[in-house]
Amino acid sequence: MTTLHEPVVTTTPADLSVWPASTTEPRPGDLAVGGVPLAEVADRFGTPVYVLDEDEVRERCRTYRDAFPDAEVLYAAKAFLCRAMVHWTEEEGLGLDVCSAGELELAVTTGFPPERIVLHGNAKSPRDLETALRLGVGRIVIDSPSEIARLAAAVGPGGHQKVMVRVVPGISAGGHEKIRTGTDDQKFGLSISDGYAQHAIARILDQPQLQLTGLHCHLGSQITSVKPYLAAVRRMVGLMARLHEQHGLVLPELDLGGGHGIAYRPGEEALDLTALARRVRAELTDACAAAGLPVPRLIIEPGRAIVGPAGIAVYRVLAVKKTGDHTFVAVDGGMSDNPRPALYGVRYAPRLVGRTSGAAPAPVTVVGRHCEAGDILAADVGLPSDLRPGDLLAVPVAGAYHLSMASGYNLVGRPPVTAVRDGHARLLVRRESLEDIRRRDVGL
Repeated sequence: MTTLHEPVVTTTPADLSVWPASTTEPRPGDLAVGGVPLAEVADRFGTPVYVLDEDEVRERCRTYRDAFPDAEVLYAAKAFLCRAMVHWTEEEGLGLDVCSAGELELAVTTGFPPERIVLHGNAKSPRDLETALRLGVGRIVIDSPSEIARLAAAVGPGGHQKVMVRVVPGISAGGHEKIRTGTDDQKFGLSISDGYAQHAIARILDQPQLQLTGLHCHLGSQITSVKPYLAAVRRMVGLMARLHEQHGLVLPELDLGGGHGIAYRPGEEALDLTALARRVRAELTDACAAAGLPVPRLIIEPGRAIVGPAGIAVYRVLAVKKTGDHTFVAVDGGMSDNPRPALYGVRYAPRLVGRTSGAAPAPVTVVGRHCEAGDILAADVGLPSDLRPGDLLAVPVAGAYHLSMASGYNLVGRPPVTAVRDGHARLLVRRESLEDIRRRDVGL
């Protein structure tokens, strides 16, 4: 976890390596993204505010399509979803991976083809399944044995639904123990090692209304090495070979999930997408050849790697306070709009925007406004020593798991989402108002 004693990270004015490709500095200290100054966005829409570079999102979608031309790429909606994001994803030729009736309804009512959507979830509610069947979702990923009978009954004797099985391959990977999902000691999927996956697959094969199209696994999040994915390919193909021997089953699809790591601060490691695509393709081909199986179609599910680096969070400084040897810079947001530092100890690299400063950098801890000692956005970062209330701080790599994990803590209201492109900014998701909060509170 983050502490107040980690090495100071100073972001130099020229270091924009983790910012969207469109980021420029038209005037000293005044950063613009998508041709729009961030200070202008803050003045127009207020703070805190999320800023999303539409061209960056679209380009990252295309990068995945180019890297995996023969694979099906599903954008993981849990990272961030709104109607505009659904539209961009569809236009760039990606499918969608959703985890609830809410995400599914939003996508389909926006016009996304339901047959290009996959429904996940370790505990799907009756409403989730009913919505998926009513809207005609492409595949449902079975995550537990109890789902098999429930889903078969919901489909009915004359119905038909494509399904996959989420398999736990027994591989530990991910940037934090709370986001590692490929091991046997967590809530997702069915284990290979104890035979639960094989047993569930046999039960599915006995349900004529369920068509098993493939296997699914997800190793975790923030993975920066290719090796875990190669190990997953070998174990999943090994299971496919055993299923072929036992049932004569040849599965046409293999979903390796996502979890592709990105850099949150300059100098951090990110997953090499080109190497991943090349080596996974080679490993899959070799493993299938050794097993005497045809190569299944590969499916991958990137989320944060598409939208994370395209987003910026902009805050306004409310207070600067020295306590002992520490300087705390308090902003008008915090763990209600970005709980990830408190949950996972993730660190960001905030930057002063909207004015230039000749002051030397000094170590400060950027904290939020909420009533928690753990409400820390960035610990021990180097920022200009003349920071003062009213200044703007921009946090890059804020496109994923910010709004989607935002809360109503202290009833401050969730921030708006804006999109920038070609010198124009527009509102995608409006700010949650006090009136919104009051209207939900119906009891006395």
